[in-house]
Amino acid sequence: MTGREEGRPFIKVPAIRVEQPLGEFYAAAIPARKLLEVCYTDRLRAITEGDSYRLEGSQRLINEPRLKVIGRYIETREAAFPNSVILAANYSASTGLSVQDDAIRWRIESHTTDGGCLELVIPSKERLAPIIDGQHRLFGFAYASDARLDTPVLCSIFLDLPRPYQAYLFATINSTQKPVDRSQTYELFGYNIEEEQPELWSPEKLAVFLTRKLNTDIESPLYQRVLVAAENDFAISRAEAKAENRWMISTATVVDGITRLISTSPKKDADTLRTGREKTRLKLADERSGDKAPLRELYINTRDKVLLGAVSNFFLAVLDVCGPELPAGSYLTKTVGVQALFDTLRKLAPAALEAKDFSRDWFAEKLRPLGEIDFTNEAFQQASGQGRTQIRRVIFHKINLDETLTTEQRDDIEQVIKAATK
Repeated sequence: MTGREEGRPFIKVPAIRVEQPLGEFYAAAIPARKLLEVCYTDRLRAITEGDSYRLEGSQRLINEPRLKVIGRYIETREAAFPNSVILAANYSASTGLSVQDDAIRWRIESHTTDGGCLELVIPSKERLAPIIDGQHRLFGFAYASDARLDTPVLCSIFLDLPRPYQAYLFATINSTQKPVDRSQTYELFGYNIEEEQPELWSPEKLAVFLTRKLNTDIESPLYQRVLVAAENDFAISRAEAKAENRWMISTATVVDGITRLISTSPKKDADTLRTGREKTRLKLADERSGDKAPLRELYINTRDKVLLGAVSNFFLAVLDVCGPELPAGSYLTKTVGVQALFDTLRKLAPAALEAKDFSRDWFAEKLRPLGEIDFTNEAFQQASGQGRTQIRRVIFHKINLDETLTTEQRDDIEQVIKAATK
């Protein structure tokens, strides 16, 4: 069976020939529904099941949670995949060998003598298109609704590209890509904040907005302390900070800390806000009612000024207790220290919310015992993940916050406190 009906090809789509040093390929937009039928990787494929799909494969070396995240993104009003999925057509999924049967081979047809008007012809539903790059983007559609499966997906299709070249392309693409700096991602993510109503902001967008406020407000404890990845005229650079021996913290660290105060799953919140009709944060109270973030209530009810005040007053209280000018060598000024301080704020937040008191004095009273600790002490010199944990445990132990520790862990923390006590 070739999958053709009444002699007609499975699909025909316009195509553009692109010639590059490795060889020629064809750019075409193919509906996701069709691609799920004919594409595969050596480890995963989508199988039709009624009106939807299930995924199966002998080697599930694919990030399934990521597929579900992409599936939710596909459902949003802002879904877009401008980068192409790269395919190497005419290799059988069952044998891995090049297909020679002209009745099912993918081909290019020209309708003009100069070859200017091209069509990609996929004759059948046979799985003949291994994915070189973009498998998560494509298989994410298996977790999307049927209505989204007609979305055209940009593809770059090599015909009869030898297997070694397929492997070469895959290795080259995946080894040379440079991850985007997370701070820059957050800055870009919130670039259009001013164009939206605050009620529509996702947790991360609100966190970006508040981080900018903390960095630009002269009364803020983090005034000009947040490194901004993008070129700007309001924040000092890393080089300038180093020259001034001024401690700085990344945008990503502050955004993450604020986000965790208001959401345990910010991506789900963002997807919910973008899906269907325009939705405000209040809708999340019903559709994402299980979220246990400590200051979720403030976010849901758009009490952004209160949230900003809570973060600002907490860090002002830290300065009140530990010294108005933390030395650059203090581990509280490093990423692990600021992360541990946000952990502390998360732990104190429910009590502050219940007391309806986010004042500087309220936090200072809770944090007062930290004034006895020298956070420049070499006892805090640990690997990043361990450093955050150790600083958090020291803070929690010193200010009597509950945390489950073994006897050995408690003894270790008490030794650190003893060594670092002023």
